[in-house]
Amino acid sequence: MHKPGDVVLGGLFTVHYTSVFPELSFTSEPNQLTCQRFVTVGFRYAMTMAFAIDEINKNSHLLPNVTLGYSLYDNCGTVVIGFRAALSLASGREEQFILDDTCVGTPPVLGVVGDSSSTRSIAISTVLGLYRVPMVSYFATCSCLSDRQKFPSFFRTIPSDAFQVRAMIQILRHFGWTWTGLLVSDDDYGLHAAHSFQSDMAQSGAGCLAYLEVLPWGNDPAGLRRIVDVMRKSTARVVIVFAHESHMINLMEEVVRQNVTGLQWMASEAWIATTVLQTPQLMPYIGGTLGIAIRRGEIPGFRDFLLQIRPDLQHNNSYGNSMVNQFWEYTFQCRFAPPHAGWVEAGGSLCTGQEDLENVETEFLDISNLRPEYNVFKAVYALAYALDDMLQCKPGGGPFSGNSCGTLQRLESWQLMHYLEKVNFTTPFGDQVSFDENGDAIPIYDVMNWLWLPDGRTKIQNVGEVKESAKGEELTLYEDKIFWNSESKKAPKSVCSESCPPGTRMARKKGESECCFDCISCSEGKISNKTGWYSVLNRAVWRYNLSMYLNTFPVFLDSLECTNCPEDFWSSPQRDHCVSKKTEFLSYHEPLGICLTTISLLGTFTCAVVLWIFIYYHNTPIVRANNSELSFQLLVSLKLCFLCSLLFIGRPRLWTCQLRHAAFGISFVLCVSCILVKTMVVLAVFKASTPGGGASLKWFGAVQQRGTVMVLTSIQAAICTAWIVSASPAPHKNTQYHNDKIAYECVVGSTVGFAVLLGYIGLLAVLSFLLAFLARNLPDNFNEAKLITFSMLIFCAVWVAFVPAYVNSPGKYADAVEVFAILASSFGLLLALFGPKCYIILLRPERNTKKAIMGCSITKT
Repeated sequence: MHKPGDVVLGGLFTVHYTSVFPELSFTSEPNQLTCQRFVTVGFRYAMTMAFAIDEINKNSHLLPNVTLGYSLYDNCGTVVIGFRAALSLASGREEQFILDDTCVGTPPVLGVVGDSSSTRSIAISTVLGLYRVPMVSYFATCSCLSDRQKFPSFFRTIPSDAFQVRAMIQILRHFGWTWTGLLVSDDDYGLHAAHSFQSDMAQSGAGCLAYLEVLPWGNDPAGLRRIVDVMRKSTARVVIVFAHESHMINLMEEVVRQNVTGLQWMASEAWIATTVLQTPQLMPYIGGTLGIAIRRGEIPGFRDFLLQIRPDLQHNNSYGNSMVNQFWEYTFQCRFAPPHAGWVEAGGSLCTGQEDLENVETEFLDISNLRPEYNVFKAVYALAYALDDMLQCKPGGGPFSGNSCGTLQRLESWQLMHYLEKVNFTTPFGDQVSFDENGDAIPIYDVMNWLWLPDGRTKIQNVGEVKESAKGEELTLYEDKIFWNSESKKAPKSVCSESCPPGTRMARKKGESECCFDCISCSEGKISNKTGWYSVLNRAVWRYNLSMYLNTFPVFLDSLECTNCPEDFWSSPQRDHCVSKKTEFLSYHEPLGICLTTISLLGTFTCAVVLWIFIYYHNTPIVRANNSELSFQLLVSLKLCFLCSLLFIGRPRLWTCQLRHAAFGISFVLCVSCILVKTMVVLAVFKASTPGGGASLKWFGAVQQRGTVMVLTSIQAAICTAWIVSASPAPHKNTQYHNDKIAYECVVGSTVGFAVLLGYIGLLAVLSFLLAFLARNLPDNFNEAKLITFSMLIFCAVWVAFVPAYVNSPGKYADAVEVFAILASSFGLLLALFGPKCYIILLRPERNTKKAIMGCSITKT
């Protein structure tokens, strides 16, 4: 179909579905191949191009003073014919010419609109690209065509399959369908779509394929039977199909035969608008189909143009408008004269060319759902706007060599391609048209749904859209409008394994897909609080470190691994959130702390009572005979020993950690120093009572006793000061003892300092014990050496047992052990040294006399 013009654009359309190749005998000239099975929709695509060019010629603002013409060819659905037609368009050589008054034939085309098939577009664009002839496809979606190295002059007004695949994945993610089946056609369209789908799904983590099957061309019952059997046995409830109408027709026949129901079909743009599948027989199986459709548009005045089409009676079935004549014969079931033999005899009618299209039922006039036609419309206008930009170039300001411009008299296709790459305009429907660096248009798709009405009719309804934006693919769905072909009327589930609940993690099943997993409880100290379908973000971050998906895909996740709680937290019993660890220390509020506090206060009170008794009876012989001043100092130091144990109880703080060991060390050194001096005084007194021993008493006067105690205590004070300054004890949160608790304790800071402190106390205690042991055989009534020996024995035994018990006691129990040792040794000293004296003072006053102490007999009554 041709129309002359100043500039001619070519078009390739599938007006016939199949072709019959002649038999090649190589003995005679072969017959011309014939095309069969007229496609009304394909012819409407061609008429869209004719209408667009006619509209542009009438537009005074676009290409003024330039008339566009066209040459439209039928590719008959075959690569060979389409390729031959493209070469004819590019070369301008035809087997037949219609000569005008100047005897000039059809000029070569400046650009080509087409082809509809990815396979044919690959073949044609490979050759046209060598000559930089721009080719703008309206239906070829193979992502491979975006390769500018292989196809430098290819453009398209339909989005690439790469975007279609991503749009499909967006829908899968939206409904949580992570376990799907994929069927593709055995051609470039299907195989590239399968590759893109697998690649994008793996990278985005949107789910897994339960199976991938390639649909055979033609009628292959065995192959289809096997594929449908795989679908029937699979647990995947969602089936995605990138194929053509013919594949689906054959596939659905086998689906019906095996009665495979309950599947949710997802259709590519190649068959989503197919009406031949929307029959009452197939809708129980395929109703509710969701799919991606080309953007629908409005083309004002298009229907009126279609009604004005008339056949060319002068050049019937020859060069000219034979495509219109074939449409006329197909629509009205007539033949133009002269008909082929036997047509009239068989009752066939002849075409007059005056038949009325409005009086016949045909989908040719149905313009309610213009999708590929809208892409054809945009493709023609893109070429026209590019040509208009080129012709508006001002001499000396052009983009070509020497700042030259393209002229109408010497137009070159590569010049048009330069402007086509930069074209940018808006259609009357409000859609922006431009091409990226790969020749792809701004991607946008409608989401369609097959609605099965109660009266048995079917309807394809728009339920959303997917478009490219700065944030990525934006999916808008109107879920309340979607028809689900199930009893529940809700979106089906299609997962290999149900989502893991909070507190568990996924453990993949060996030898199975990563979407098939078991749920295992998190171990102690770990949590998982993410639920939902095994979705894009978690696996993307885990496998590919795609942190960008964190903001791009707001979805719910399953946990591949349980997360460790922070150091100060522990897992809840349900393992779904972290809770603060219990802080453990020797508290005043717990039974152990209360008990130790009570004993400490009791010891302090007892010391106070004994001190009061000794003060009250300070003039009695037994008090005066036992060095009352040292006894008072000893009672005060024991009182301090009982009180210092309170510093080990309660929440550790810096000042309590620093003070507790210093107070403990100094108090006990004061106590043991008093005992040591008391023992030395006892020995000096008895030595003085022997001949020649009186001189020893001058070294143990009151001043010397106080000085000795002060010096010995000052040494311990110096040790504590050096310890605190060099390596101060401090509060510390220890998590090593218990996983679910924090042991709040005071670390000693310097083990050496602590050891020196204890060692000094032990040294004084051992000296006291040895001196008391040496004085044990002195007269009983006068000295207390035996009491000191016994008390030091208790003291040393307690602190010797303390060391291993302290080292092996965790957390608060170490403090409890130290408090217990302080209290036990303090009570041991108090009872051993002052118990017998209090007994005599309070219960046996008759023995609290000078005579009794000096060893005189006491009359017992």
